[in-house]
Amino acid sequence: MGRLKKLFIISPIKIALFVIFIALFLFFMDVSFLQFMEYKALDMRMLSRGNVSSGGETVIVTVDEKSLGELGQWPWPRATLAGLVNKLQQYGVKAIGFDIVFAEPEQNAGLKTLQDIARETREKGIGDARLEKLLTQKMATANGDAALADTIRKADNVTLGYFFHLSPTETEHLAPEDIEKAKESIDGYKYPMVQFEAKANDAAILKALAPVSNIGIISEAGVNGGYFNAFPDRDGTYRHSLLVVKNGDNYYPSLSVALLMQSLGSPLCMLRISEVGVEGITINDTDIPVDESGRLLINYLGPAKTFPHYSASDVINDRLAPDSLRDKIVIIGATAIGIFDMRVTPFSPVYPGVEIHATVIDNILHQNFLVHSNWTKFIDFLSIVAFGLIIGIFIPRLRAMPGVALCLALIGAFVAVNVYIFTLFKTWLNLIYPVLTMMTIYLGITVYRYVTEEREKRKIRGAFQYYLTASVINEMLKNPSKLKLGGDKKDLSVLFSDIRGFTTVSEKLSPEELVHLLNEYLTAMTDIVFKYDGLLDKYMGDAVMAVYGAPLDQPDHALRACRTALDMMAELYQLQKKWAEEGRPVLNIGIGVNSGDMVVGNMGSQMRFDYTVMGDSVNLGSRLEGLNKEYGTNIVISEFTYQAVKDVLFCRELDSVRVKGKALPVMIYELLGEQKDARKWQDFVRLFEEGLVKYKEAKWDEAIETFRKVLEARPDDPPSKLYINRCRELKENPPSGPWDGVFTMTKK
Repeated sequence: MGRLKKLFIISPIKIALFVIFIALFLFFMDVSFLQFMEYKALDMRMLSRGNVSSGGETVIVTVDEKSLGELGQWPWPRATLAGLVNKLQQYGVKAIGFDIVFAEPEQNAGLKTLQDIARETREKGIGDARLEKLLTQKMATANGDAALADTIRKADNVTLGYFFHLSPTETEHLAPEDIEKAKESIDGYKYPMVQFEAKANDAAILKALAPVSNIGIISEAGVNGGYFNAFPDRDGTYRHSLLVVKNGDNYYPSLSVALLMQSLGSPLCMLRISEVGVEGITINDTDIPVDESGRLLINYLGPAKTFPHYSASDVINDRLAPDSLRDKIVIIGATAIGIFDMRVTPFSPVYPGVEIHATVIDNILHQNFLVHSNWTKFIDFLSIVAFGLIIGIFIPRLRAMPGVALCLALIGAFVAVNVYIFTLFKTWLNLIYPVLTMMTIYLGITVYRYVTEEREKRKIRGAFQYYLTASVINEMLKNPSKLKLGGDKKDLSVLFSDIRGFTTVSEKLSPEELVHLLNEYLTAMTDIVFKYDGLLDKYMGDAVMAVYGAPLDQPDHALRACRTALDMMAELYQLQKKWAEEGRPVLNIGIGVNSGDMVVGNMGSQMRFDYTVMGDSVNLGSRLEGLNKEYGTNIVISEFTYQAVKDVLFCRELDSVRVKGKALPVMIYELLGEQKDARKWQDFVRLFEEGLVKYKEAKWDEAIETFRKVLEARPDDPPSKLYINRCRELKENPPSGPWDGVFTMTKK
């Protein structure tokens, strides 16, 4: 049961394996959307490779705007096309292919008139042999179909084009005898040799319902023919050329293959069919790499006019150089707007369909094929698995930025190698599936880490929320290195507060009452520390220690600490009223604040440590808290804190003291409130400071008199009473050495 439970625990490697499994499943299912993306990636690789020169054997004679302007609108008279074929023969071309079908007899008004005259003479019994011969000669001259057929027959190197009906809706108007007659017209165009291997299965080969061939007289004149049906990929782009179609019991080649065979002088051509479909097509010693349905992946050489284009009117009017077409394979097709056989290809959304035939011929002649076969699919399989595992193994071991860098580097390297292999070796390896696998695994692991880290963060917050402020916890979560032992030296402020006479108070209360009173007091004080984003360092019995300026940088840490002290006293006054009304003991506190360099960080052992501060400045803060007992004050701050807050807060100088353990004296101040409220204290503070000056000058009587004036203004001022007593003692027992006005503490 335990092993089964572990099996369902999510981990980064399991995420990677799951994504790899899904990727392989989709890869073998050949999902349309992902195939579309891969096709677009193939187009980009072809574009990035740039243009490739053709072999030069194939040219295109175009029915273009120039030809239409000189020879008239399309369709041209068959006699004009016959003249075009004759001119091509004179230029010494090797083979001619028509990317045009002559499916209907030519509509010739003159021929129809002569035929009507001949019919009427026969019907009316006009038996003039000379008239009949003349009409026959004139009809022969006017019959463009016959003229074109005669020219094709004499040329003996013309490959005719035709196309197939592929759906029942296209053939529903045809009678069975018409379909059979059309099949007979292309019977001589089929593959000369078909080899059936064991368990041969042609289910993958496209089945046509009926051909649309040339009219009988032209079809009989041609010695070769091929279909020019074109089939785009799912995204509408023509990347494949279908080289075989089955009609009836026969297999027929495309116009490209038929024209190539014509140019090679009827070479050995074999179509091989195995149990998977088309196993291959061989012309002489060239094996054409096709898929199971007989499709060739076209290796486009560039945009339109990569192959030479010659205007038909220039050919007819002898405007070309004598050797410009010698021994060339010529394809006749339309490129003029309006009759343009437009196709979408990787290089252009407007590409002449006739040039696709030229590209296929050039690919086969020079064996310039794009390799995409079962062994490339095996490499694709290995790429998906290998790169997926690399991401799955290494990403969990790296932090965020190195992980992103590794993922991007792997993807970039894979794309670069893929493009390099395509360009140099003409091999199409799948780009999308490995890249998407890497990206998905990276995202999956990132989400997993985010979720699990958030869960751990919640645990940390739950464990420390009662001891640390939210800012400290967040800093720890953002930077786990702060949980390591060690510290940094920083300029900080520390606050100590302690309850006066807590032992006496505790003796008057039961343990339950004492805990309730102490918790109420500490809660109120802690809330104020957190109000100013202080770090509640620790509770020491009834004492509170807070730090400002760490772990988050707070340039105004001294001001935050002092305002915390003022708010503590304000809150304490409210609690004192409440406790008095409830008949409970009233607590009073002393607060000490010091600023300076301190060592802050995690202190302790590897197993247990605290985030705290250490150093002389911390110890001084603790001593200042104790000085409140000496002076009868509530808040004492050091001269270092005073310098940072004097422009905002109102203080009075209390003394220069030499605390226990320190050789140098420190000036101390009583924090009274905000500068904006200074009028409440200005008068008695001015008198107090005058008395303090006289005290430092050892003018005991004058000092006593001045401090008495302070008491007149503020009857209950403990520091003034302290100084009156101290002046009397010094008057009776003068200092033995030079008087510096510094009071030396003998206890903490």
